[in-house]
Amino acid sequence: MVVAVQRFSRRTFGAFVTAFALGLVASSSPLIAQAGSPGAGKLPTKVPQGTVLRIGDPETQRALELSGLIDQLPFEVEWANISGGPQTIEAFRANALDVGSVADIPPIHATWTGLKVKIITAKFRKDPIAHPIYQLGIAAGVVVKTLADLRGKRIAFSPGQAQGALVLRVLQAAGLEKQDVTLIELPSKGDAYPVALAGKQVDVAPIWGVLVKHYLHQYGAEGASTIPHGLRDDPAHLYAPQAVLDDPAKAAALGQYVRYWALAARWVEQHPKEWIEGYYVATQGLDSQDGQYLVDAEGRFDIPSDWNDVIARQQATIDLLARELNKPPIKAEDLFDRRFEAIAANALNAS
Repeated sequence: MVVAVQRFSRRTFGAFVTAFALGLVASSSPLIAQAGSPGAGKLPTKVPQGTVLRIGDPETQRALELSGLIDQLPFEVEWANISGGPQTIEAFRANALDVGSVADIPPIHATWTGLKVKIITAKFRKDPIAHPIYQLGIAAGVVVKTLADLRGKRIAFSPGQAQGALVLRVLQAAGLEKQDVTLIELPSKGDAYPVALAGKQVDVAPIWGVLVKHYLHQYGAEGASTIPHGLRDDPAHLYAPQAVLDDPAKAAALGQYVRYWALAARWVEQHPKEWIEGYYVATQGLDSQDGQYLVDAEGRFDIPSDWNDVIARQQATIDLLARELNKPPIKAEDLFDRRFEAIAANALNAS
């Protein structure tokens, strides 16, 4: 029996959505038994009745609701309106969350603060340079045409978030050192960065999503602009505390959730109009044009079945952050629970 503790009203878009999931809903699945690299250990497959997952993954929650897939989850769910590094880390420490949705940086910083966590999914964009998450917002009156022009500029910087790591990667790509610019520590929350740009608190800041469109619309006439950074910035992960992964019932439930996470991503890609109206308009307060802008900006998703390249890129990020932020080295391999490695890709291939 599946119980969703917290739900929005939903519409079901076609019986086929449920049909293609029916073959995947058993709590004991060969897809899970085959997942992960050799020697990674076995992921429990039995989800005991009454197992509850506390999930902070609002976008997937809404996709599951809109698609009808939420009714197939073989465990109970307590949904939390939590995402991003600071919120999920705080909730993990309070033992209030079992799994959260983040980019690549929060698991690194959680580890540096003594919180043991593991990444259990990896999703990217098929053409990440053409479909970046972030652009560099430039304040009105500031001349930045290329990355080399960042020299001497005041740049918004959030060391514990993906935006902060992106700034360091951008400086590295431009051949600049931290001392060549002024990093202004400013947490990236909501529209904090566009507001800081508009108020001339900073000269440059990485801004994302519909904030790019709104920033240019609102301040472009005054000379505000954006430039592409030209780097890959697309990692999207689910991660969980090690203590949760050590619980056989919750680990098995997470294996199931990873499968539906992948199916939800595909449903979103295949149903852009329903997603725009059901998520961006109905729950995010955006209009249809903003929703279409975001769908176009995201492009198509990519879920690899092999994490070797993913781990190598994560190691490069760790090495850069450790050097620039004076942090101890971490083995990227230790941040990934490879028992989950092939689950999402197998779910997509099997349906």
